[in-house]
Amino acid sequence: MTDTGRVDALLAELTLDEKLRLVRGRSDPSGHATGYLPGVDRLGVPPLGLVDGPLGVRDREATAFPATLALGAAWDPGLARRAGRALAVETRTRGHDVVLAPGLNVVRVPTCGRNFEYLSEDPRLTATVGAAVVEGIEGAGVAATAKHFVANNQERRRDKIDAVVGERALREIYLPGFRAAVDAGASAVMTAYNRVNGPYMSEHRELIEGVLRDEWGFDGVVVSDWWGTHDAGAAAEGGLDLEMPGASPLDRLAPHSRALRAMLRLRLSDRLGVDPPLSWHLFDRLVADDGQPDPYPYDFFGDRLQRAVVDGIVQESTLDRKVRHVLGLYERLGLLGGGRPDSPAVDWETHHELAREIARRGTVLLETGGLLPLEGNESLAAVGPNADEAKVGGGGSSEVTPTRTVSPVAGLRERAPRVTFERGVRRVASPSMYDPPGSGLRRRLAPKPDFDAAVDAAAAADVAVVVVQDGATEGEDRDSMALPGDQDSLVDAVADANRRTVVVCRTSGPVEMPWIDDVAAVVQTWYPGQADGAALADVLYGADPGGRLPVTFGRRFADYPVGDDERRYPGVHEHVHYDEGVFVGYRGFDRDGVAPLFPFGHGRSYAEFGYENLTVERGGERDDGTALDASVIVENRADRPGREVVQAYVEPPPAPGTVIRPERELAGFATVELDGGERRRVSLSLPRGPLTRYDERDGWTVDPGEYVVTAGRSSRDRRARESVTVD
Repeated sequence: MTDTGRVDALLAELTLDEKLRLVRGRSDPSGHATGYLPGVDRLGVPPLGLVDGPLGVRDREATAFPATLALGAAWDPGLARRAGRALAVETRTRGHDVVLAPGLNVVRVPTCGRNFEYLSEDPRLTATVGAAVVEGIEGAGVAATAKHFVANNQERRRDKIDAVVGERALREIYLPGFRAAVDAGASAVMTAYNRVNGPYMSEHRELIEGVLRDEWGFDGVVVSDWWGTHDAGAAAEGGLDLEMPGASPLDRLAPHSRALRAMLRLRLSDRLGVDPPLSWHLFDRLVADDGQPDPYPYDFFGDRLQRAVVDGIVQESTLDRKVRHVLGLYERLGLLGGGRPDSPAVDWETHHELAREIARRGTVLLETGGLLPLEGNESLAAVGPNADEAKVGGGGSSEVTPTRTVSPVAGLRERAPRVTFERGVRRVASPSMYDPPGSGLRRRLAPKPDFDAAVDAAAAADVAVVVVQDGATEGEDRDSMALPGDQDSLVDAVADANRRTVVVCRTSGPVEMPWIDDVAAVVQTWYPGQADGAALADVLYGADPGGRLPVTFGRRFADYPVGDDERRYPGVHEHVHYDEGVFVGYRGFDRDGVAPLFPFGHGRSYAEFGYENLTVERGGERDDGTALDASVIVENRADRPGREVVQAYVEPPPAPGTVIRPERELAGFATVELDGGERRRVSLSLPRGPLTRYDERDGWTVDPGEYVVTAGRSSRDRRARESVTVD
């Protein structure tokens, strides 16, 4: 709880200049923080550090956890809570106070460059797992930042596009994850770069002040994405509290470069009266690209906001409200009153094992083909352009320098009697916002791998393991769903040479699989993080992962609700029309009658599960209103232990008039481990949300009639069925 008395007393002591110091970031003198507030030393308000963190703390070495999408694939709030806590502990150990995580945008476009940082295409799964991450972070004394609010569903021209999205789709699909984060206690919310129905999100009064604050009761800090502010007055009145970074790119790099510091001290642009400054011209020509925001100008909440307050354009009381939110964050973190919590010691080995567990649990067995699990006595051929290195993550602000790594080749060599390795085709580049000059050229000049040697190695082995991957990054979307380079040809050739072929997909989301009918098994590991190879070996040698798809795998881009319509993606004249409405992901596949390659929620197991005796009852009034209580008996019919994700979907009655509702929506889920032959009744509380639809006139509405609840192993696997009438 915030001590409002102490906050109010501090606010009364602050000068206008000091207030402005608390609403605009600066460059961290140490060069470690992603975002930095200098505080007000005169009044005992210390500096505040913010750090990137969806996949791990981006400051020196840290545990490189699996991609957020892998955490979504585990379908386990308890595991997500542990991941959040570990992230917070490392954040505090590195001396920071706020971690810029979790990412809660819904996966709308299968090729979005940042999908790996998000949890799911489904709002219920996103909200449930995302809230658990927030609880883990906040419970360890660090501020969580829910991002990117809202409708940041593509990277292409993300800093300019206007997401034209209806109120119903916003409420039912894109906002629930953020609402759950607020309810879970998130201390901060980061605005997206894009516009929504006109205004930029950093100045969107309707969504920030109206929905986030007035409706949801959020009293934390609303922070811009870096260089995502466009107008001082509009952002101030729209509800933005904290501009980041409030410093030029060169200022932020200066702590690491003596030459840059000397150049900045010259103030050559000021002396010559050049605006934009010379440094910006260089940055724009040599560094900036289409997907990155314009970092000049970069101090809207500096001199511009000060002039607006002095001239009466923005009331000082508006500024005071922002400062109160920021000081409230300080108070919540225990940073006022002269103290700072002790930084905990990190057990790096324990965190590495947690990364391994998340990678294992997030792995999805798409097909096992009677080949998996391996027996342990087979010789293996590990094939693939990057199989000898761990796939730590994607490019962008989530890049982490890992404490250690385990590649697929290394992991398999720990378990198999003999493993040969051949690259086969050229390495797939892992895009980075921080690549040193010349790194791409070095990759292009590297010797060409021997394709035939890879095929021969596969033919000589008992089992071929082909590791394929894509290269996704913040700031740009993938060109297509196809694997880059000649990887598909490599899989085809290996499968021809050895029918016992396992394909391991380390991808940021769905990819085309033209070879799907020619290989024995397919394993989806996303971006597995630093324990990549160890987790892969665990799964291939018998650990039932329990991972389920958090996104639908179509056969091609055109299968998706956004496919074959440039209005929907990438947009026309910088307007992206969300014409599919609420029919995102599996909802759209169901509406359009398109059979996916693998449905949402799909995942095979090394065990075999049966369902029976589903019961559904009205739950009465709960904290979230009308709910259903469901339970089903689940039996492991195999002679080995297994992990099951019990999924409950609600099929609504017809809505009145011309309103069309999805055929089914995820209502609840539970992860359960069962020994061979074990039976257990699994209970699920299904909240009000899946029963409702949003009506722009009447708000949240429950259509009376018969609701069918199904339980099964995916959105298209209905093993048990029961109905309940709702008045």
